[in-house]
Formats: sequence, C-alpha cells, structure tokens
Amino acid sequence: MALKKYKPITAGTRWRIGNAYAEITSDTPEKSLLEKKSGTGGRNVQGRRAMRYIGGGHRKHYRIIDFKRDKKEVPATVASIEYDPNRTAFIALLHYADGEKRYILAPQGLQVGAPVLAGDEVAPEVGNALRMKNMPLGTNVHNIEMQPGQGGKLVRSAGTSAQLTNKEEKYAVLKMPSGELRKVLINCYATVGVVSNSDHSLQSMGKAGRNRWRGIRPRNRGVAMNPVDHPMGGGEGKASGGQPRSRNGQYSRGLKTRTKGKGSDKLIIQRKNGKKLAK
Repeated sequence: MALKKYKPITAGTRWRIGNAYAEITSDTPEKSLLEKKSGTGGRNVQGRRAMRYIGGGHRKHYRIIDFKRDKKEVPATVASIEYDPNRTAFIALLHYADGEKRYILAPQGLQVGAPVLAGDEVAPEVGNALRMKNMPLGTNVHNIEMQPGQGGKLVRSAGTSAQLTNKEEKYAVLKMPSGELRKVLINCYATVGVVSNSDHSLQSMGKAGRNRWRGIRPRNRGVAMNPVDHPMGGGEGKASGGQPRSRNGQYSRGLKTRTKGKGSDKLIIQRKNGKKLAK
C-alpha cells in the first residue's frame, strides 16, 4: 500500500496524509452484493441518545462479505479489488466458475486474475481458505474461525495477521496480532495471508470535517466539563481531574475488565503483556 502526502494548498490538506488507493482496481461495487444500511445517530429504538458523538456522515451501502468461505472446491478468479466504507481493509470480488459472485477480505499481494480456492486440503497460498491442521507451521493467516463452520471472527482488520506457531492433537496455537498466544480448534478454517491496507493506521485526517464525513461528532473532554457531568469535571484552572476514568466512574488505566473464570481462559497460553496464565 502507498500513502499520499498532500500539498498544503489549504488548511485541510496541510496535515493530511491519505491513502493513494494504488491497489484499488474498481470504484463501482457489485450491486447484487449490496444491502441498505441506515445510520442511527446514536439513538436507540425509543429515539433516545444511547451513544454520544455519533451522527451525520456520508450515506453508504453494506457490502456482503463471505466470512465463512463455505463454497468449497469451486475455483474462483479475482475480478477486482475494491474499497469498503464499512471496514479498514480492502475487499476482493470473486467470480466463481459456476457464475456466483462473492466478496472476501483482500489479503496483501492478491492480484486481479489470480485463482482462489477454498477447501479442506487446498494449497496454502495467498487468498486460499483451508483447515489449520493442513497448514505448515509459520503460516500467516487471517479471518480465523473460533468454531468450525461459524465463519471468520478473528484477525479481520487492516494489516493484521496471526501466525500458526504449533499444532496439537485438538488445537492449533496462534500468535495473535496483540502478541497473545491462543489455542483455536485445529479444524477451524482460516485464510492464508496478511490483511490488505497495512498503512491504514498511518493516515492523518487533516481536518475535523473528514471525521464528520465518517459520522463522528466532536468529542468533549471530561476535564472540560462540570462536576455534575463527569467525574473529572470541575476544579480551578487547568485541574487534571485526578485518575482518568469514564463518565460512569470506571477507571481507564489499571482496572481489570476481563471476567474472572471466563471459559476461554483455558485456551489462552500467554497474554499480550507476556504473562503466562496459571494452569
């Protein structure tokens, strides 16, 4: 992926670092794979504001993505690489040999015209989906299932991948993007490769208006509020507000939020902070 540094001809472009979209080959989505998507403005079914700082934004359609990769042993060809406004990664349009069309998450290096296949024992090549028990150790994977047939749940954002480090009788051991070592059932499907758009995190909006286009409204700092509105509000001058916390008083640093005795604890070998869990 390539980034584009804009010339400072306006105040909005002075700090803007955008995506060059060099990998994108089509700006027209497949109509049969679109669904209506309406914004909520942060309101719930009663019309009351449930989430702050949400509203406006450009209209967009939802792209139906094939996370299950359940069309097995049917060869497909990559027709185009497209932008998806609903996610950080790019998507690839596949044309199957039987005439069906589907979107998948586009991995890095996937080119238009490349063959793609899903199956229990297909070759572990970029874009192919197969069981992890049939992959060689060291393979980088994304769109990983947590239960066989459930569809990919893990490692789907731009530039991420997990590494297959070990295989046991029932489980595959993955090194997650966070550094966590975790067991996943070895019969689960995963897609080979690293998710596209790896430089997504290096972009700079350049101006507040670009966030408004994304449906993000201005966010007010807690220390700038009154005591009645936020635990960190009030004080004389630029008082820090004490320990950083949320509006309902939950600490933002150091507070453990993971449920104790959670069922998946037994599947985590090492946490992202390097601590090994007691067995």
